[in-house]
Amino acid sequence: MEVTLTQRAAEHIKKYLERRGKGLGLRVGVTTTGCSGMAYKLEYVDDPESSDNVFESFGVKVFVDPKSLPYIAGTELDFVREGLNEGFKFTNPNQKASCGCGESFSV
Repeated sequence: MEVTLTQRAAEHIKKYLERRGKGLGLRVGVTTTGCSGMAYKLEYVDDPESSDNVFESFGVKVFVDPKSLPYIAGTELDFVREGLNEGFKFTNPNQKASCGCGESFSV
């Protein structure tokens, strides 16, 4: 299963890559942290790792390291605006619970 972007998320990422003036896409992964166990991490990719899984949505490449993929396979990443707040929203079919603040999750 792959990690995908909505069209809105892809457009947002494209704009930021253009502003940076470099970058091949977005790395999506997980790190061990928080009260529920794991948190998402995002970073722009300039130099991909040879072990990366690479997916593409709406012309934007999504890079996922092999250790993170089992936890986020099937995840859709959207970019949402709610009132004055905006940010990425993860829809992860593997997620079983999340902490009260929404910063971490468990599978």
